[in-house]
Amino acid sequence: MRGRVLVIAGSDSGGGAGLQADIKTITALGGFAATAVTALTAQNTLGVHGVIPVPPDFIHQQIDVVLGDIGADVIKIGMLGDVATIEVVSAALRDLAAAIPVVLDPVMVAKGGHALLAAQAVDTLRRRLLPLATLITPNLPEAEALTGLTIRTETEMRAAASVLLATGVPAVLLKGGHLPTDTVVDLLATTDGIEAFSASRIDTRHTHGTGCTTASAVAAGLAQGLSLRDAIVRARLYVRAAISSAPGFGGGHGPLDHAVTVAMPASWPGSGG
Repeated sequence: MRGRVLVIAGSDSGGGAGLQADIKTITALGGFAATAVTALTAQNTLGVHGVIPVPPDFIHQQIDVVLGDIGADVIKIGMLGDVATIEVVSAALRDLAAAIPVVLDPVMVAKGGHALLAAQAVDTLRRRLLPLATLITPNLPEAEALTGLTIRTETEMRAAASVLLATGVPAVLLKGGHLPTDTVVDLLATTDGIEAFSASRIDTRHTHGTGCTTASAVAAGLAQGLSLRDAIVRARLYVRAAISSAPGFGGGHGPLDHAVTVAMPASWPGSGG
């Protein structure tokens, strides 16, 4: 099936999130991952202990040389960190990748609570990158930051998804894992309406990198020719399997098992059916 995904994101030295999770996910799902590193983090399951941003010119160069040779079917964006990085990435997308679909995971806070996006950069993200995205995949705190709304119920999730759609983004996958419910509900909002996907909550502390993993799994599916809905269905199956078989490493929010495999319906492209 392959499918080329260029991931623009930060590195997680602990291997559970960021570029490391992105590469593992895309590879496990049969795709090919290339990267443009935006930041280096000193990180483990207990938290983020240090961040070094990559110079903007070098971020642009990474994107340029990858697209100029290997190319990409989809671009996935994760941690950006600050205004300068958002500006250079948005410029690179406009200049080098105008026809390539973009999955934007608006990473703002690490699982342990460390800020991964400067507060003053949220407005820049909203103005510069949202208009370039094909799909955005915010969790509830990120959606609250982008919309200014409070989200405590599924009804409020639907309202926030509609507000995000009104910014011009073609599709929103709003992840509901932060609601304190036994059933986790994610919403896919497009101009055709809002569809809810629900599943029972898995009781575990090993959920580090679920946001990165979900967005990269969807990006891989799109790169492989799946419809948006099918890419999301497969991504959710993959993430649940990866959580269920987590290796149990670390004393905090542990990583997933990105090596899991998921069965694909025979009717999907490239499945051999």
